[in-house]
Amino acid sequence: MSGPKPDHDPAQPTPFGVYDQPKRQMVTGIEIVAILLSVLWLGGALAYFFVSPPQQPAAIGVGFLVTMLAVFMPVAMIWVAATAARSSRVMREESHRLQAAIDAIRHAYVTQQQRATIGQEPSVAKKLDEIAETARKTETTLATFSTKRREPVRPASQTEQAADVNGDQGSLELGTPAETLSPPLPSDDFIRALNFPETAEDIDGFSALRRALKDRKAAQLIQAAQDILTLLSQDGIYMDDLRPDLSRPEVWRQFAQGTRGRAVAALGGVRDRSSLALTAGRMKQDPIFRDAAHHFLRRFDQMFTEFEPEASDEEISALSDTRTARAFMLLGRVAGTFD
Repeated sequence: MSGPKPDHDPAQPTPFGVYDQPKRQMVTGIEIVAILLSVLWLGGALAYFFVSPPQQPAAIGVGFLVTMLAVFMPVAMIWVAATAARSSRVMREESHRLQAAIDAIRHAYVTQQQRATIGQEPSVAKKLDEIAETARKTETTLATFSTKRREPVRPASQTEQAADVNGDQGSLELGTPAETLSPPLPSDDFIRALNFPETAEDIDGFSALRRALKDRKAAQLIQAAQDILTLLSQDGIYMDDLRPDLSRPEVWRQFAQGTRGRAVAALGGVRDRSSLALTAGRMKQDPIFRDAAHHFLRRFDQMFTEFEPEASDEEISALSDTRTARAFMLLGRVAGTFD
C-alpha cells in the first residue's frame, strides 16, 4: 500500500517560494560505472599475478610495494573521477534550483507590483479625469475669451469732427491697433493669469485670465504656457507637484538684463530628478515637444525682459512662484538656458 501523495513536487517551489531539496539516490550511474571498472581492474590484476612466474626472494619486498601501487592506484583514480563527476552533477542541480528560485522571486515581485499598480489605478484614473475636465473647461473659457462682439462703426457727427480738428488731441493714423488704445495690463492681473485658475470655481483667476488675453503679448505667452503645460501633463509632470528653490529678485533682474552662466544658475531651482529625466528624454525624442518648449522659453524671456524694469521685487517674487515660471525653470534647466 502506497503512502499519501505529497501536496507538491519536491523539485517545484512551495507556496512560499522555498524549494525543497530532492532526495538524491545513494547509488547513481556514476558509482555503478566506478564499481564495474574497479572490479574489472582488480580481476585483471589478480589474473596477471596468478599467471606470472614467481619472483626471486631478493625482489619480493620491492615487488610487493610495486604490486600494491599497480593494483590500487588505478582504483583510487577511478573513484576520484567518480567523486568529481558526482560533485559536478550536484552543482548543476543546485544551479538549476537556484535559477528556478530566482525566477520565482522575480515572478512574485512582478505580480506584487502589478497588484499595487492595479490598486492605484482608480485614484490615478480619477485624477486624470479631473485634469481632463479642468482642461476642457479651460479650453472652453479660452475660446469664449478669444471671441468678442464687434460693435458697428458709428459715423462721427460734424460737431465731433470739428472737435477732433480744433481740439488739442492729435489724430490717429489709419490702421492703429486696438491694443494701443487700451490701458496697460495691471501687473496683478498679469501674474494671476500666468498662474492660471486654481479650479473651475476660481472666479478671480478666470477674470484675470480674461483681462490678460486681451493683451496681445500676454496672450501669446499664456497660449505658449498652456501648450507646454498640457504636453508636460502627458508624462505626469504637474507644476503643483514641483517645489523649486525660489531665487532672489536680484537674480531674476540679472537674467532679464542678459546675464548668463553661473551668476543666474540658481534660477534652475527644480530638483525633482524624475521630472528632469522625463523632460530631458521628451526633449530628445519628441520634436513637437522640443519646438513647443523652445517657443515657450523665447516668449517667457521676451516677456520678462519687458516686465522687469517696471516691476517691484514683490511682483518678481510673485511671478517666480507661478505655474508658468516653474515650467520655465524646469525647461530652462533641461535646455541649458542657465548654463
